Amino acid sequence: MGEYEGTCGCKGIRTCLICEQQQHKTLIPRNFTSAEQVQLQNRGQVEESWESYCYCWRCNTAWGPRHTDDFANPPITELTACDHTGRALEFPGVTVVPEFVSKEEEAELVRTIDASPWKPSQSGRVKQDYGPKVNFKRRKLKTAGFTGLPSFIKPFVERMNEHESLSDFIPVEQCNLDYRPERGSAIDPHLDDSWLWGERLVTINLISGTYLDMTPIQSPGNEDTRTTPVSVRIPLPPRSLLVLSGPARHQWNHGIRREAIVSRRIAVTLRELTGEFLVGGAQEDIGREVLSVAKMFTGTVVP
Repeated sequence: MGEYEGTCGCKGIRTCLICEQQQHKTLIPRNFTSAEQVQLQNRGQVEESWESYCYCWRCNTAWGPRHTDDFANPPITELTACDHTGRALEFPGVTVVPEFVSKEEEAELVRTIDASPWKPSQSGRVKQDYGPKVNFKRRKLKTAGFTGLPSFIKPFVERMNEHESLSDFIPVEQCNLDYRPERGSAIDPHLDDSWLWGERLVTINLISGTYLDMTPIQSPGNEDTRTTPVSVRIPLPPRSLLVLSGPARHQWNHGIRREAIVSRRIAVTLRELTGEFLVGGAQEDIGREVLSVAKMFTGTVVP
């Protein structure tokens, strides 16, 4: 089931190569609201006037400014030492664990993931969901149909728990996203929900490397006071683990440009609950139910 040949799932301002070719969809198909225009302008790209830095997971610092976009050279893990030039930029809240899974584990994970059906998503992606049904606008959470996380992810969650920063990480939702260059796959700069999904966003990067672009959120109380706006690019080698937390989780949008997908990539993203759904929280009861089901590790893909 690894080859998905259905239609795309693009809506609104989002497009992929499938709908652009089949429907002759342009990047500006209608009149947008001001918010949509901002999304369109920033979609998968860094403003030319911005200073762009590249994050190094070895020294946990971003370096720049960069002056080129070299997506032809994928992120690698073989380098053992830092050799940076330019200015250093502290960028807290990012953890990259190279070679989190072995090549043999990666191959088995991909085979297992591809054995379940994929369904269309936005911007040239296809997806598999393991998680409770959520209405974010109405802030409603339903457990009907949720059978837990899949059994194949359990040993990797246990491995995550061996890292100090993830020792208490209990995921309740897993989303697998498949990216392919022939579909023009990408993901727009966005901020994950923080009503339901907790402090840490954890992703296993499979098959190929890519680059995650971080752009600052301009909102009251979070204004970027720098004279020149800054973006940060995070290299994600194949088989690596990415954790976003703290400022990187809450103060920066993250996205992946179409040009950064040079071959097939699968992202396995795991999310935890916020305090509202844990002991002492306003929705502790439903949170307890979700946690109980998730930890059974008997889940199947949500239709």
